[in-house]
Amino acid sequence: MPSKLVGLGHSEASPPQPGAQGHPQPEDRMLKGQLPNAGKDLPAHPGSPPTNIAQGPEKSPVLPLNLPAQISNEDPQAKATPFTPKPPTRPRLERALSLDEKAWRRRRFRTSHEDLAAHGGASPSRGSLQDEVPRPPTHTDSPPCLSTSLQEIPTSRRAQGSTGGSPSSWGHCISGMLSTSLDLLHRDRASAGSTARLPAVDQKVASHSLRSADRVDPGQADCKSRLQSRLLRAHSGLGPGRPPSPLACDAKSSFSLLAPIRTKDVRSRSYLEGSLLASGALMGAEELARYFPDRNMALFVATWNMQGQKELPPNLDELLLPAEADYAQDLYVVGVQEGCSDRREWETRLQETLGPHYVTLYSAAHGALYMSVLIRRDLIWFCSEVESSTVTTRIVSHIKTKGALGVSFTFFGTSFLFITSHFTSGDGKVNERLLDYSRTVQGLALPKSVPDTSPYRSDAADVTTRFDGVFWFGDFNFRLSGGRVAVEAILKQDLGEKVSALLQHDQLTQEMRKGSIFKGFQEPDIHFLPSYKFDVGKDSYDTTSKQRTPSYTDRVMYRSRHKGDICPVKYSSCSGIRTSDHRPVYGLFRVKVRPGRDNIPLAAGKFDRELYLIGIKRRISKEIQRQQALKNQHSSTICTVS
Repeated sequence: MPSKLVGLGHSEASPPQPGAQGHPQPEDRMLKGQLPNAGKDLPAHPGSPPTNIAQGPEKSPVLPLNLPAQISNEDPQAKATPFTPKPPTRPRLERALSLDEKAWRRRRFRTSHEDLAAHGGASPSRGSLQDEVPRPPTHTDSPPCLSTSLQEIPTSRRAQGSTGGSPSSWGHCISGMLSTSLDLLHRDRASAGSTARLPAVDQKVASHSLRSADRVDPGQADCKSRLQSRLLRAHSGLGPGRPPSPLACDAKSSFSLLAPIRTKDVRSRSYLEGSLLASGALMGAEELARYFPDRNMALFVATWNMQGQKELPPNLDELLLPAEADYAQDLYVVGVQEGCSDRREWETRLQETLGPHYVTLYSAAHGALYMSVLIRRDLIWFCSEVESSTVTTRIVSHIKTKGALGVSFTFFGTSFLFITSHFTSGDGKVNERLLDYSRTVQGLALPKSVPDTSPYRSDAADVTTRFDGVFWFGDFNFRLSGGRVAVEAILKQDLGEKVSALLQHDQLTQEMRKGSIFKGFQEPDIHFLPSYKFDVGKDSYDTTSKQRTPSYTDRVMYRSRHKGDICPVKYSSCSGIRTSDHRPVYGLFRVKVRPGRDNIPLAAGKFDRELYLIGIKRRISKEIQRQQALKNQHSSTICTVS
């Protein structure tokens, strides 16, 4: 059948034989049977004269398909056997058109990755002909190898009531005969009731493509790969110009920034329990690298003697979210001495200030000593069980205003100990404070059930040697010697000069140089004024009859089992919080974290859920009140102007 079709083009191109108009030959009848209503006018290319097959010697369009067909030289009378040629069966025609319609429906907008590729000069999608030769820059001219009629083959179904000689029926017949060869021509730029414009391509390339009737179009294969990629989880929802997510990997998607989890990793159960480098270990190196590629965690430590005041500051942002820090920290530890009477209210205020991104991992109290540990909610799975211990340093043990509270846990493979203390007060009671320190390091019974990460380096007589990182903070009550008059004279100097001059009178600095206290500990450089003793609500030091000497009583110390694992970033006080005679003191640190083992008692995401919900509700209610206040202020302003 295809060879007869090509023969049609060559036979019509030759001059008509005598008697062709009066008595049609058998071959003419056969050709007209294949092309119904062939005597009708065929559509012409815009700008060209109309072509009529029935008129004299004018040539009809020639199909430049280069199909392997020869013009038959046999006698036409030998093929006069009566038969009725039939057009192609409907299923083949439906197949040719349905592929085109499906290709149109599969059209989609470019994703962000395709946008990036397009900006780089690459096209996100390529057709079968584009894979072999580049597309010419213009499509306005007609392809030299295709006739006018073939360019204007309709690519969509027309109304059933169209005439027999319409371009639609003629195009359908050609599509049915050439089957999948024309699928290539119909694939791009289809639109209802319009004609397809084909790009100008080289004749050799077009011929080779059209000969490959059974060739799989790369566009169809690309569509299958896109459908399969929808089953993968990834994070390519970033628009053009935005950097990729630090959690990004090979899988592509547009709806999540979560790191994808491969099914083979979920199936794998071969890792040894407690292995540091095993694949899939919760506390192992892979999980640590996912959250901390540089293995450094941001830590906030603060201490504040609240003087037992019931009134809390209206805002804790200056303390927990200092302006010097561009980002919030990963872990917050806050210790309080002489805490307020309503401990739960204090913890709620901490949760409310940090918001829903943080959860209260643990909180403990020893008399008037409070400690709260808040951590980013996505890091609670990598903590061990939290343990605590207390020590009372007063002679009367039931009076718990002086003493120490210790909290310990393991984060990944790094063990931490946080101690908040309130030592004996008094200008001349240095020995009593040294005794409080000794009782604390010997009396804190930690760790309990969580194993020591390096037991061979531990000392049974010193709790601070049993952990990788130790932070000791509180009201140590060490004073500035020399008297009030000498200290006030120094305070009148410039800030840089007076701080270094004041520290020369600091009792704690002197005792640390002797090695009698905080052995192995360090303190960040001090660049702030003494945190004690202020008049409540004012920035002036004690103006009462006692005239207490301003001193650095509130301090933060740290100790690392591995040299260089703890790096101080900021060490300062909050001058804006004036509800106590002490100013809060805080420190920002970068702490190195190592991979750990899964065979330890895990907290498994445990946190104070009730406190978390209360904090969220308070934030919402305060935001509503703020918006209402702004609305009322705006309304009153309008009334005043009017």
